[in-house]
Amino acid sequence: MENDERAAVSFPFDRMTVQRFRETFPRARWSDRRKAWLVPGKTARRRIDRWMAREESRVDPYADAKGRDAFAFEPILSPYLGVDREGFRIKTPYSRKLVEEIRQVPFARWDGDNKVWRVPFASYEHLVDRWQVIETEAKRCEPEERRKRAEARKGTDEERTSRLRTTERKRRRIPLPADDLPPLDRPIATTSYGIVVVSDITGEVVEREDIADLYPDLSEDYVWGVWQTPSLDELVHTWPSKVEPGEQERRRGWWLPTLEELREARRTARARERRATRRTSA
Repeated sequence: MENDERAAVSFPFDRMTVQRFRETFPRARWSDRRKAWLVPGKTARRRIDRWMAREESRVDPYADAKGRDAFAFEPILSPYLGVDREGFRIKTPYSRKLVEEIRQVPFARWDGDNKVWRVPFASYEHLVDRWQVIETEAKRCEPEERRKRAEARKGTDEERTSRLRTTERKRRRIPLPADDLPPLDRPIATTSYGIVVVSDITGEVVEREDIADLYPDLSEDYVWGVWQTPSLDELVHTWPSKVEPGEQERRRGWWLPTLEELREARRTARARERRATRRTSA
């Protein structure tokens, strides 16, 4: 089973750069979803940083100077962007959309020690092209903006549905087609709760009218299943499906997870277990 410790890297495409990259990282794989190369291994980030430093020296030797001049002439003025002798620093609230957008900037990398994204001067033009989206999303994710949206939802159908969904999730149950049940005690992907493990089928028939707001697409006969969050060990030892789920699988509400879905779930599970370990040792 492939080690799920991976780091992502993106860079301007050209045939020779890709060739040098593949020679240095033969186990790297391209992700269409993330528009980045994924390199496995616990030391992947350090190895990528060394490779990128070498590659940057191959680029137009005046690229950094051009980026500095462009910034000085027409700077990005934003509380989310800083600058030092190494290049630009981006520090924003977290959102998956932000991470995906910043990763599209060539040679952008995450600096875990300082909790900032770093972008070299040479990538300034690319940063300018994406900055409006980055800044708009960063503002939207500020705690005060989140509170405003929560206030605006109060008393609305959206808030009611959100509360119902939260309550339903706490019950750890999921409607399953009576004639097409998933395997027990094996991670499966679901429309409602991501990847879960169904540990039991209660046999209780689902009354569709009671949960129509939460599961509007139910048809035929469904029964309740009991689910739990899979452990990292369960996810690591689950073989992925080789085919993407079709319309029928999505309509029934569950399918066997693909490799990309498992990788995402493993990252989440690993982070969850690390937090639990820190709380225990504190």
